[in-house]
Amino acid sequence: MRIVLVSSLLALSAAAVAGPECQEKDRAKWMDKDAFEQQLVDDGYKVKVFKITDGDCYELYGWNEEGKKVEIYYDPVTGETLKTEIED
Repeated sequence: MRIVLVSSLLALSAAAVAGPECQEKDRAKWMDKDAFEQQLVDDGYKVKVFKITDGDCYELYGWNEEGKKVEIYYDPVTGETLKTEIED
């Protein structure tokens, strides 16, 4: 019984920290990853990592124009910001 409970709690905690799920799975419809990353740099972000998540979104790890550490998820089709975490 303990194993089932621990497994359930681990699964729930992983889901709680997971990023958003992007709907469009056809990558031909996505904005060019390198061009989108460059636009973020042009907008003042410093990029540590820019990647595609398991949920098929773009994700930025880096710093904003104010020098604060950020983690931001973007819709790869529209570029819309889906989730933002800023370290104080």
